[in-house]
Amino acid sequence: MNPDPPQTLAPTTTSPPPSKGLRSGSVGLLASVALGLSSVAPAYSIAVTLGFVTVAVGHLAPAALLLGFVPILLTAFAFRELNKEMPDCGTTFVWTTRAFGPSSGWLLGGWVTQFATVTAMAALSQVGAGYLLDLLGLDSLASDETALAVTAALLIGAITVIAYRGLQLAAVVQYVLLALQLVALFGFGAAALARHGALTPSLAWFDPFGFDSFGAFAKAVLLCLYIYWGWDALLTVNEETRDSERTPGRAALISTLVLLVTYLFTAVAAISFAGTGTSGLGLGNAGNAGNAADVLSALGPPVLGTALAKGVQLAVCVSAISALLTCVVGSSRATLSMSVHGALPRAFARIHPRHRTPSFGTVFMGAAAAVLLAALTWLSPAFLGDAILSIGLLIALYYGVTGLACAWLFRGQLRRSRRDALLKGVLPLAGGLMMLAAFVRSAVDMTDPSYGSTSLFGVGGVLLLGIGSVLLGLVVMLALRHRFRPFFRDGRNAVTALTVTED
Repeated sequence: MNPDPPQTLAPTTTSPPPSKGLRSGSVGLLASVALGLSSVAPAYSIAVTLGFVTVAVGHLAPAALLLGFVPILLTAFAFRELNKEMPDCGTTFVWTTRAFGPSSGWLLGGWVTQFATVTAMAALSQVGAGYLLDLLGLDSLASDETALAVTAALLIGAITVIAYRGLQLAAVVQYVLLALQLVALFGFGAAALARHGALTPSLAWFDPFGFDSFGAFAKAVLLCLYIYWGWDALLTVNEETRDSERTPGRAALISTLVLLVTYLFTAVAAISFAGTGTSGLGLGNAGNAGNAADVLSALGPPVLGTALAKGVQLAVCVSAISALLTCVVGSSRATLSMSVHGALPRAFARIHPRHRTPSFGTVFMGAAAAVLLAALTWLSPAFLGDAILSIGLLIALYYGVTGLACAWLFRGQLRRSRRDALLKGVLPLAGGLMMLAAFVRSAVDMTDPSYGSTSLFGVGGVLLLGIGSVLLGLVVMLALRHRFRPFFRDGRNAVTALTVTED
């Protein structure tokens, strides 16, 4: 860790960060919100998560969604306040480096976030490919591992081209894809509520004290963390956003609140229609893989009919594809910032002269996702499922660190006003501690070899991929310390966009 004296943000707004060559002022509030929502893949996330949450806590799934939203909202305040002082596309990497030193910044703010993103890209491409082949009537190809992997790789290539050509094109594509998702989800919910289903909606479903066991409650909330993850990708385009000190923060809060409303409406509608029983269409029927693993596909035909149900499947498909696009956009800009600040090779800082996008970084992240997809598919199709579960660990870790970084960097300002004490200190700190507690709880649960679908030498595949990726990052960081000696020797000062004062 860096031995320099602790530093804190100056009490006044600083000058803008040095230009990285991106097209400034090209993204407005609506585009930022669209990118944030699309990166979460709301249709896909609720489809593959709601069933498992219901299996864990039954009709209290809406309460779990509310409780899982709490640390996300608290962390969103941390992102907003940090972005107001430093709108850098490196986000967590830059802020963690400033708060805790270059080693923490590189590993926890850089490696962990990028590994989680690349893993998500591999998973999303496979999901999108599977749905696409199914919608085209190519069921035989959808069940063939090689054909599925090739189609997923082609999707990654197409999305990488769109991201390479610029944010304006990416934003237009996201408007269309996001609109389809929201129409499908609210249309499904309205149709489900209009039918006389298995249960009548009740306020008791939102009772945060109604859980019978802490274990079931913790598992459900951890699952809910995953479905909210990704909105922070909109902050990686903050240097290309109009009014970059305010717009990204507003977009972050708007997108998280829209997600909450969408998820709660869909969950209440699905539970009301199907119930939580263990037979038939009940969402508690874990024995029916269709019910638990893909709620919208299972309930779509009986709620909407076969023809309209295809529209819901299309929404889940484009949900995965749009999230894939946002992942490429966000990750390439994060590596751009790391390169500009001397933490990665200079190639990652290359900007396309016409499109004004991180040319090398965009292609590299797309290629990395394709390689990881091929490797996991070659090892075992089950590894990809475990990789998705392992993302939860990484989410909790880097969100938690961001919350702590906010409270630490602003500690010199917390006595200025109640507003500063609450929004820069108390709430981000509480969110960070909740996230880190979720990380520890997840890691403990994952020590069970039966957690997930794979194991190696008696250790579960989810734990190997989650904790293993962090340990691998530590090894890579130690190997790179000599090559990037200026950054690791004086990383806080290498991150030059913030004015600091010593305590």
